[in-house]
Amino acid sequence: MLHYLLGRGKSIQVPCTVDLLNTAEFVHAHVVLDGVDVGPGDSVIVHDAPTTIGFGEHRVERRMATVTRATALDRFVTKLTAYLELTELYEVGFSAGRAQ
Repeated sequence: MLHYLLGRGKSIQVPCTVDLLNTAEFVHAHVVLDGVDVGPGDSVIVHDAPTTIGFGEHRVERRMATVTRATALDRFVTKLTAYLELTELYEVGFSAGRAQ
């Protein structure tokens, strides 16, 4: 149990699809993992990922990716950090009169 909390997460190799688009209307890069759901704190490394694409191009390529699962502590820290960053958006003030 302690290893699950503090140790390193399990890593798995999965195939994935890399979708790249570079046009005047859109620029995007998406990765779709085959049969794996990624959770908070998990990390994904796409091996031999294309790093450049010419203007007007749309490329879809198959690659391998390594997914490293977050430990329970990593997941907790990720969720807590996300919650705290979200609450920063709520920090607004209301006053009865006009601001000077």
